[in-house]
Amino acid sequence: MWKPSNPPNESKQPNEPVRPATTTTPAPVAQPDTASRTPQFTATTTSDQATIGKSLVIKGEVTGSESLFIDGKVEGTISLPGNRVTVGRNGNVAANVTAREIVVLGKVRGNLNASDRVDIRNEGSLTGDVIAQRISIEDGAFFKGGIDIRKPGQAPKEPTEIRSTETAQQPQAVRA
Repeated sequence: MWKPSNPPNESKQPNEPVRPATTTTPAPVAQPDTASRTPQFTATTTSDQATIGKSLVIKGEVTGSESLFIDGKVEGTISLPGNRVTVGRNGNVAANVTAREIVVLGKVRGNLNASDRVDIRNEGSLTGDVIAQRISIEDGAFFKGGIDIRKPGQAPKEPTEIRSTETAQQPQAVRA
């Protein structure tokens, strides 16, 4: 019979039970008795991350409850509130992105709405407006657009109210 040259390490405390490896569950599943309620989703860990590879092209709407790494091409909208969206060096995104945190290493054309922060790294390129609590733009990054820094819980300003006030102040035309 064959004997391994390196026997398995014995624990120094022989009476200690072996602990099984713990795993995380992705998202809670609604039980039949709670089917009428909406399932609650929590922010995911860094190990729960989907990847769109270099050769993939997605056109349409991307939604979900896990973080996303994009190294391919996405056109449309990306909505992952409470999660992180990372556009990799090879990533090419033509979409409006909504997430907790957005990191741009590749090219993005569209508006970014982050509940926490937006990072544009030195090789990144963003053409579009940013709404976030915090923003970081490294030296060498390209950015063209507007920035709106919002405090937590701050509601967006509605330009329609301003327009209605402006039109109300204009004088009426006089008929002859």
